[in-house]
Amino acid sequence: MCATCGCSGDEPAITVAGAPTPHHDHDHDHDHHHHEHAHTRTVELEHRVLAKNDALAERNRRWLAQRGIVALNLTSSPGAGKTTLLERTVRELRTSPVTVIEGDQETLLDAERIRATGVPAVQINTGAGCHLDAQMVGEALGTLDPPENSLLFIENVGNLVCPAMFDLGELTKVVIISVTEGTDKPLKYPHMFAAAGLVLINKSDLLPYVDFDVDRCARYARSVNPGVTIVTVSATTGQGVAEWYRWIEIQQHNMSSDRLWQPSVDNGYPRE
Repeated sequence: MCATCGCSGDEPAITVAGAPTPHHDHDHDHDHHHHEHAHTRTVELEHRVLAKNDALAERNRRWLAQRGIVALNLTSSPGAGKTTLLERTVRELRTSPVTVIEGDQETLLDAERIRATGVPAVQINTGAGCHLDAQMVGEALGTLDPPENSLLFIENVGNLVCPAMFDLGELTKVVIISVTEGTDKPLKYPHMFAAAGLVLINKSDLLPYVDFDVDRCARYARSVNPGVTIVTVSATTGQGVAEWYRWIEIQQHNMSSDRLWQPSVDNGYPRE
């Protein structure tokens, strides 16, 4: 069990889209009595969980960087439009090879949507888990086999809480918020917005119909993360996506420059 959120520790299923969906047995042979655990015990367990994850994330990060792979961790609430934005992005941004890791509690639906664009994708089904972790991503890299000098999108489980705490080895996190969610999301979920390298305000085509203040939302985001880049986009109409693509290209350029200083590595995937 993950002490940070109480989600299940059952083994996740990593599935290539198009293959049969594995059966998941979510029965538990023990009861969960969270109120019986002392606070100090919870803190100690949380520290061990995150310390192990951080070590695996650093291994993922080295493996990706030494191959020139730019990995972006896409996070959002459910329904913010990150899969729709990702579909558009992988169709239109073909300056380098692209691969995708999809994270959801169940189904292959999102990975199948990405594969329909012609881009390789694998699905991680977390069961009761509310986030991806570094070990899941390391194992998925072995299945996906992203080429060198490529772009990897990791679409996390829809959640603005736990994904903020779990480093996957990505270059940076991209938080997607939709204008239908409310202007105050950066204040309600400060850890996620503080961890982001980029905030995308999506569904801008709906601004005439909702009560959402883009400037005030941007101020809230910068109050918890002063240096964050903020771009307003519409995955439906394409408004603002050119700026999103330019931001990605800058990350790729920086990775290419940094890679000149990276040592050679073995060919093994970053599994535990």
